[in-house]
Amino acid sequence: MAEKKSIRFEIATLERTLLKQEVLQATIPTESGEITVLPEHIPLVSIIKPGVIEIKTLDGNTEIIAISGGFVEVLREKIVILADTAERAEELDESRIIEARKTAEEAKVEALTQENYDLSAVAARLDFELARDRALHKWRKLKNINPGK
Repeated sequence: MAEKKSIRFEIATLERTLLKQEVLQATIPTESGEITVLPEHIPLVSIIKPGVIEIKTLDGNTEIIAISGGFVEVLREKIVILADTAERAEELDESRIIEARKTAEEAKVEALTQENYDLSAVAARLDFELARDRALHKWRKLKNINPGK
């Protein structure tokens, strides 16, 4: 049986390297739409929008990461993501996500009452909180975790 091809994957924020390993594929939310990168993908550079990154590891597992935005560079032998902020799904705390989303929604309402308002920062914060929520639920579904238990 032929060995599966892999590609090096690295995601880093200003604070830390979140993940650095060989993977089978990575699905990434870009401004042009969601892309799946496989080994020997054509080179590209793209802006990442807030969303969920899904990675298939060599052992057949799936890693789920919430990302607030950033940049991705794809080369034939590696994927490098420089993220504004990113968190692995297993690190997420649902109560903190709910509170942060509530705060972001309140900030949006408050911004709309201002005469000169810029919703872009508030919208980006809200998009990231929604991405964190999606990442956590997707991870729980993959791991068959019921939060009520």
